[in-house]
Amino acid sequence: MRIQQNGKLLSSALVVALMLVTAGTLAAQDVRYNFMPGADFSKYRTYKWVNTGGAHSDQIMDAEIKQAVDSQLAAKGMTKTDGDKADLYIGYQTAVHQETQWDVEGSRAFGMGSGSWTSSTISVGTLVLDMYDPGRKQLVWTGSATNTIDTGSDHEKHMKKLDKAMAKLLKNYPPKQK
Repeated sequence: MRIQQNGKLLSSALVVALMLVTAGTLAAQDVRYNFMPGADFSKYRTYKWVNTGGAHSDQIMDAEIKQAVDSQLAAKGMTKTDGDKADLYIGYQTAVHQETQWDVEGSRAFGMGSGSWTSSTISVGTLVLDMYDPGRKQLVWTGSATNTIDTGSDHEKHMKKLDKAMAKLLKNYPPKQK
């Protein structure tokens, strides 16, 4: 395979290397968050999980997501409660879609010899985490992490990915206000 760029031919090895770099950047986790201006986050010390009515994973995935978030919030000094009184209500939603993953076998990756390409379908997804102030009856913090839910990977790999995403997402919680 050869691609012409600025009048020069690129070799197969360079083309494959560019494709792999591009694929790697597409798979990176991206986190974003926003919060209600003027919300006093110092008063939020307890939280309770609530069902937000959106898309959720199966029971196993639900427990894994909650465990990853609970771990991050506990490290910030917050306490989970199952009682009726909580400073924050927390809920999440997930969105999972299918992508094709291409793998190279043999020495074809270097533009020579024999080898083959194989494809597999993987499920990847986004998790949206919302925090509500029940007294004010309003959303006070929301965040999302892409490339977080991976239903096709083994359990240990998935948990590492999920823990990493939740650490990254909640790194700036509580938000620093000016």
